[in-house]
Amino acid sequence: MDALAGRAQVMGHGSADADLSDPGGADRLWDAAIARLGRVDVLINNAGVFEPVAVDASLDEWHAGWGRTMQINLQASADLCRRAILHWRERGVGGRIVNIASRAAYRGDSPAHWHYAASKAGMVGMTKSIARGFAREQILAFAVCPGFTMTGMADDYLASRGGDTLLADIPLGRVADPAEVASAAAYLALEAPASMTGAVIDINGASFVR
Repeated sequence: MDALAGRAQVMGHGSADADLSDPGGADRLWDAAIARLGRVDVLINNAGVFEPVAVDASLDEWHAGWGRTMQINLQASADLCRRAILHWRERGVGGRIVNIASRAAYRGDSPAHWHYAASKAGMVGMTKSIARGFAREQILAFAVCPGFTMTGMADDYLASRGGDTLLADIPLGRVADPAEVASAAAYLALEAPASMTGAVIDINGASFVR
């Protein structure tokens, strides 16, 4: 994340580094990070897929779509959170988790993306549970809930659904820039006061206000 440049030693990953659709992928990614860095002080979970599955798809397709989305968006994040907590406990130190969820956690999503909304709602619930369960150990957890963000994943969806119609639902008149999401994640990772643990920050141009 560019927002962390010069302020922290960062190890990112892409699909070539770890296949999070594999149930063992998150553990392998954590082990690779420890081998390279020696220790981890902050975990930012930002991996995710936004793949449609129709309600009238075959049962096999329905289950496959739900299973893949839950594995990548929620289970892999949970596995990394677990490893981070165990790592900090073993070292006797605190740490920070920042989970990138979505406004869909609160307002839902399209008829073809129930599973995406459910996975992100699960991520918010997981974040709050970690915050409540481990605050006394100085293990802090936060979530960021963006709306549409100008990434390749959003580009495809905006094009397929009619960008003008979707933009009309955003009072700001545009989707978020990745740097805006990154700045919020960097703040939570490095600067937010401990009393903010459990907080969820919205970045959606007022397309969903709660």
